[in-house]
Amino acid sequence: MYTYLILILIGLVAGFISGLIGIGGGVFIVPALVMLLGYSQKAAQGTSLGILLLPVGIIAVYKYYQHGYLNPGSVLVMAGAFVVGSLLGSQLAMSWSDQLVKKAFAIILLIISLKMLVFDDYMAKREMGKTNHSEKIYPEERKIP
Repeated sequence: MYTYLILILIGLVAGFISGLIGIGGGVFIVPALVMLLGYSQKAAQGTSLGILLLPVGIIAVYKYYQHGYLNPGSVLVMAGAFVVGSLLGSQLAMSWSDQLVKKAFAIILLIISLKMLVFDDYMAKREMGKTNHSEKIYPEERKIP
């Protein structure tokens, strides 16, 4: 019973965080399964990926779409690339030890965290004189029809 309660709690928090800031699986679910339920790194990743098979984020996706923050063309392009990338990444992960996969996971999270904490502010300050400061959801030069 305890395990199911923890799984429900992880799912609720991951869903909330995903709807709020767009993350969930890799950043929250995987560490929570490892730390709270003792899953191996690979079992936690497999479980997190299993959730992707279900349309678990459909309501949040619809909300973002309603407000103009979802580009269906971008979603389709990235989904196709995601299939290929997940095949290659999972093959590599299966050839590594659990400890190596865990370390790679931690290093990637650290790099992303540092980039967001340090370099985003630097780049924003550098670009302040070059923009009109109006919000652009999809910069024209990057928009996919």
